[in-house]
Amino acid sequence: MKMKVLITVKAYPAISTKYGETVCTAGITEDGKWIRIYPIPFRKLDYNKQFKKYDWVEIDLIRNAKDFRPESYRPKSFNDIKTIGHIESDGNIWYKRRKVVLKKVYTNLNDLILEAKDKKICTSLATFKPAEIINFIWEPVSNEWNPRTLKMIESKNAQANLFETIDEDDIENFEVVNKVPYKFSFIFMDMKGKQSKMMIEDWETGMLYWNSLIRQNGDEQKACEDVKKKYFDDFAKTKDYYFFLGTTKRYHFEAPNPFVIIGDFRPKPIFDEGMF
Repeated sequence: MKMKVLITVKAYPAISTKYGETVCTAGITEDGKWIRIYPIPFRKLDYNKQFKKYDWVEIDLIRNAKDFRPESYRPKSFNDIKTIGHIESDGNIWYKRRKVVLKKVYTNLNDLILEAKDKKICTSLATFKPAEIINFIWEPVSNEWNPRTLKMIESKNAQANLFETIDEDDIENFEVVNKVPYKFSFIFMDMKGKQSKMMIEDWETGMLYWNSLIRQNGDEQKACEDVKKKYFDDFAKTKDYYFFLGTTKRYHFEAPNPFVIIGDFRPKPIFDEGMF
């Protein structure tokens, strides 16, 4: 069915043997409901279909029957994605964006996790407001994608399922995105004083690392420090800061906390503009 969705999340690209390089995208529908759109082969879409955050897109979606999470849908066709509008930033107050994004905000992480574990509700996407952000850290991880997965992505057969209308030469020459060699995480408290450590998987975080690495002449430590400076010293301390949280399908019912940070919302505090 055709849906109008405000795109709020584009996670860092991942790869899989089934779908190749894909991006987990999420947003909010006209009636205020969260929705996950997966898979999206974002970098392989025609340029005019590569939507931005806070674009309203019209897309024909089918409920993803292989995903138990109720917000999960998949595109019926990648050729029918249409950008039909955009919500501007309102001078960094983001007033118009606030009206869509902040209709329901969680402040108690335990309440949100209980909703996720309740099979009748099974909440897997949410806007969350931390009470206090304590730190921003990074940890090294492998800088290589799984070789078996990469080999399958290079196979024409693996690509044909998703990209039937794309020229085969483009498929053969396509290079998957580099894997970020660090895991970035926030340490924060919720309104009840519960302290948590949660990884952030936003595409912008990964791109900030790569751009910083170039600026720092390949010094990974300094690049990571740049990422922390932006997220901890700037966003967390000077913005009215919110997390967009999403569960991982594999750990939704298994992990004590199945959520990761898949994006953020960072307008200026309203009082800075004298609105209150």
